[in-house]
Amino acid sequence: MIKQILGDIKRQWEPLRHRLTTNLILDRTIKIQQIPAPTFDEIQRARYIENQFRALRLKAVKRDPIHNVVGWTLPPDQSDKPILLISAHTDTVFPRDTPLTVRQEQNRVYGPGIGDNSLGVGTLMLLAEIYAGLKRQWDIPVGFVANAREEGLGNLDGIRVVIERYPRERIAGVIVLEGMALGRIYHAGIAVRRLKITTYAEGGHSWLHFGQPNAIHTLVQLAADISRLVMPEEPRTTYNIGMLEGGHSINSIATEASLYLDMRSTTSDGLAALEKDVRYIVATKETDAEIKVVGDRPEGYLSIEHPLVVIAEQAYQSIGLQPSLERGSTDANYMLAKNIPSVVVGVTYGGNAHRLDEYIEIDPLRDGVWSIILMVESMMRNLGQQQD
Repeated sequence: MIKQILGDIKRQWEPLRHRLTTNLILDRTIKIQQIPAPTFDEIQRARYIENQFRALRLKAVKRDPIHNVVGWTLPPDQSDKPILLISAHTDTVFPRDTPLTVRQEQNRVYGPGIGDNSLGVGTLMLLAEIYAGLKRQWDIPVGFVANAREEGLGNLDGIRVVIERYPRERIAGVIVLEGMALGRIYHAGIAVRRLKITTYAEGGHSWLHFGQPNAIHTLVQLAADISRLVMPEEPRTTYNIGMLEGGHSINSIATEASLYLDMRSTTSDGLAALEKDVRYIVATKETDAEIKVVGDRPEGYLSIEHPLVVIAEQAYQSIGLQPSLERGSTDANYMLAKNIPSVVVGVTYGGNAHRLDEYIEIDPLRDGVWSIILMVESMMRNLGQQQD
């Protein structure tokens, strides 16, 4: 059935496919990339997207207090049919003052955040532009979601806020766009927890009070003990100390110091076991320490037999790719944990994510966007047939 739907869509949409150009896709992407959007400071990028959605005359356009932006083909309150969401996170890992220089070398375009996730957002904007121009009688509401706070300590707060607006039973599916995941279908989310571990001491002068407890000395000893933990092969479990901070001068005994610990596992039990070991290390140290949970991404899973996964597979196959089914830590984690059908798909290949020399490959862009259009249309028609 899905193959037949996909074949019909390809024939009907073939004229549009020829109008999709690499320059068009890159134009939408670079316009987004040139607007700084560090996590918790996405307002400038959100305003731009909101203005574009309104100019396209999408329905019920809204930007909320944490700078998620949503626009609709048909407002969900004007239909009793299931809704389909297409999302892309707007935030980047780069500080606001990062130079956002873009350069092209042969088949690659380089620039901070170009693939993660300016290309995802640019594709979302292009899809909104295409759908806003269709002369169609809408019955399945399609929502375009540009959500904040996916990266780092954003803790998926953006997508959480958006999803909680709608009854669980109304959301038939969510297609999450990431720029550099072409050919991959993330249908399962790994469990993630992030801790801030802070140590305290009375402090003092480095010479006069030498030998007294130093919060930084204690913290690095804790970090060393954590780094010696041996992880099992199954379930796959990892940890990473990503940030250290503390002290106020080189010749002062530090009164406070903190580290940020990222822990991941393919199962909740594996994550709980790791956290137990970390908390034991801290508890056995004779020091004043505090552990605060600063991030929590739940695990979740969508069956590979679900129509959304099958549609994504067949759409990729239609452009000559053999897709891989993956687990990851993405916005989809939240929906999957709520049993909301969700997949994460990509637009092209790329590399050096979260580095200044991040890049995307140009040649696959047209096919990547085309495959996503096929996914969206197939999902809509599949939902329409279920309702008939």
